[in-house]
Amino acid sequence: MALTSEDRLAITELIAMHGHLVDDGLLDRLEELFTPDVVYDVTDFGQDPLVGVAAIRAAALALGAGNPVAHHVTNVVVHEAADGSARARSKGLGVRADGSCGSVTYDDILVRTPDGWRIGHRTVTARRVPLNGLTGPG
Repeated sequence: MALTSEDRLAITELIAMHGHLVDDGLLDRLEELFTPDVVYDVTDFGQDPLVGVAAIRAAALALGAGNPVAHHVTNVVVHEAADGSARARSKGLGVRADGSCGSVTYDDILVRTPDGWRIGHRTVTARRVPLNGLTGPG
């Protein structure tokens, strides 16, 4: 089944809603974003993947004041997958309380559920160097 314009809009809004819910401290609503068995892969940050919504909630609470005060998502690109799921890639900016900022890439696998689209797997990769380390000729 091909992704409709409505599917693409719903997926983009779902990805955007992540920042609103987390920044507002509405961690009891994470089920609106993720499947119950979601894998939230943060291995690029030296941590084990988080499995399940409760693990994501617990990790956010454990990080406490280390969490960004603002999550901004942009550059969302959605692709249809052959198995009926969707793939989305987006950029995330996290603004910390001290004004510093970090950048990540979110690679998501989204599944259609009876309650709408949900993220079933998210890989978070930190953006640490320009051009992903590409250097000039020479």
